[in-house]
Amino acid sequence: MDERRMDKRRQDDATLKRLIDLGIALSAERNYNRLMERILLEAKAIYNADGGTLYLRTEEDKLSFEIMRNDTMEIAMGGTTGRDIPFPPLSMYDAESGEPNHNNVATHVALSGETLNVPDAYETEKFDFSGAKKFDEDTGYRSKSFLTLPLRNYDQDVIAVLQLINARDQETDEVIAFEAALQPLIEAMASQAAVALDNQILIQAQRELLESFIQMIASAIDAKSPYTGGHCQRVPVLTEMLAEAACKTETGAFKDFDLNEEEMYELHIAGWMHDCGKVTTPEYVVDKSTKLETIYDRVETVKTRFEVLKRDAEISYLKACAREGADKKALRAKYKARIAQLEDDCLFIETANVGGEFMEDAKKDRVNKIARYKWRDGTGNKREFLDENEVYNLCIARGTLTHEEREVINNHIVMTIEMLEQLPFPKHLKRVPEYAGGHHEKVDGTGYPKGLKAEEMSLPARMMAIADIFEALTAADRPYKKAKTLTDSLRIMGFMVKDQHIDPELFELFLESGVYRDYADKFLLPDQIDDVNIADYLS
Repeated sequence: MDERRMDKRRQDDATLKRLIDLGIALSAERNYNRLMERILLEAKAIYNADGGTLYLRTEEDKLSFEIMRNDTMEIAMGGTTGRDIPFPPLSMYDAESGEPNHNNVATHVALSGETLNVPDAYETEKFDFSGAKKFDEDTGYRSKSFLTLPLRNYDQDVIAVLQLINARDQETDEVIAFEAALQPLIEAMASQAAVALDNQILIQAQRELLESFIQMIASAIDAKSPYTGGHCQRVPVLTEMLAEAACKTETGAFKDFDLNEEEMYELHIAGWMHDCGKVTTPEYVVDKSTKLETIYDRVETVKTRFEVLKRDAEISYLKACAREGADKKALRAKYKARIAQLEDDCLFIETANVGGEFMEDAKKDRVNKIARYKWRDGTGNKREFLDENEVYNLCIARGTLTHEEREVINNHIVMTIEMLEQLPFPKHLKRVPEYAGGHHEKVDGTGYPKGLKAEEMSLPARMMAIADIFEALTAADRPYKKAKTLTDSLRIMGFMVKDQHIDPELFELFLESGVYRDYADKFLLPDQIDDVNIADYLS
């Protein structure tokens, strides 16, 4: 008697230890798929079950197949296997009548919250096992015993259903009924599993909410300007591609560099948020597609002035011709020359207004010459043809932004850092502000906003700088420049390496890993993708 009590106590102690160990393991598991697999495999092990399925309850009150295992049939689907389960979810309610589905044992358990132990599916009429029987008919398998348990969360809602198939005798391997005495153990395990799974579901939901919110902000920034659409979406993709290439490197400068799953996610979030400060940038600056554009493009006003000068020239010509003894032929030649000059000047102003990579001093001088023309406004007052602000804008050397407007644009990175530093990021996302806020720094310390040098910047921040530059150079949605080819973009970046603006070793990795080409295949126009000899850009 005492020996039997000792055996029972040892069994109970072993069971308790197993539950404690399992609870610790489940609470420590952060990978969603591995967690679900652990739940199913532990349950299978307790009963030595041949197979099992873990269903998750969806918001539409359906049970979706998440994990499937069957040792005899060598079936392993869902979870970390990467193999999709081809079966449609089970409906808990009839689509037409709305009646609860108590015919299927899994949906019945989800609805009732009770554990069901079916010794032999072929000998019960209470539930519909036609699906299992059809599977048996097609495969030669024999689905016999079933144990189906609900997994409840803190609110006692059924969030999942665990179903085990064909318990096997430990010694003979014969299929037997699931032992009722072990049900409290499996139910205790299911309770632990439900808590762990519910935590993971909540964490996953919070993560999806955060990411959706971040992507909504990024999409709003891209939508704010029709000329930078997609920038906030493409930069994180390219940054992560470069980071993955560095992680795979086994030699050279990045042989010790690695990012785990959480660190890669941190970089992912930083990439999406790298331009969040642009929400504060005025639209008239973000959308300034020409030099004279404010709320509208003022070049149209300037063109109207040219029409006024042409009208005045015509009036002067006609009045002169009306005078007695006028040399009409000479007057007409002079008039035509004046009109031709004004039309050429107008075309020049229109061209200068577009902006470009460089404006020569001779063209700036011509703008100033035209500015000194006189014209009469609607009240008859004589005025300078171009005012001081119009001259200042038309003489912009590169692009369409003045120095002051560039300062406004550049301030977005200051606002990005300020906005991100105000957010209470959890520990595993603490470096998001540093990664996102460093993409305009240069390795020689001449960047902004902090003037950081290479050694003061993290590798992910330097990666994002390269991604931001390459995306900007190759983008096909900028109004003031034609989309650059691969060779043109890489040539410019090669100069930036020589000028110590971007990390030379990262640029080398960018080229040698083929990241530049993989990105081009996904996002560039076909006529941008030309033949590249990376040796031309490697030191």
